[in-house]
Amino acid sequence: MRRSRKVMLVLLTLAVLVSAIAVVHSKYRSRVLFRELKALDAQIDEVDIEWEQLLLEHGAWGTPAHIEASARKQLKMRMPRADEIVIIKEQHGG
Repeated sequence: MRRSRKVMLVLLTLAVLVSAIAVVHSKYRSRVLFRELKALDAQIDEVDIEWEQLLLEHGAWGTPAHIEASARKQLKMRMPRADEIVIIKEQHGG
């Protein structure tokens, strides 16, 4: 009987040690994953800010004033003089 108690005590001690190691590993893994989660949250915030800036920029580029400024600068366009304007009437016919 005495030997079986010793074996049982050794097995229980090993089970407690394995359980303790598993708890420590689980806690470590939890901290690593939490750190990754926080890094991803920060990255999401950065991307959201960049997206908002891009939306603002996109809106600004589509304004008539920006289009006109680009046409003047890049394409060397200008408003026509009155004598350069030609009115074309569309004829509906059958």
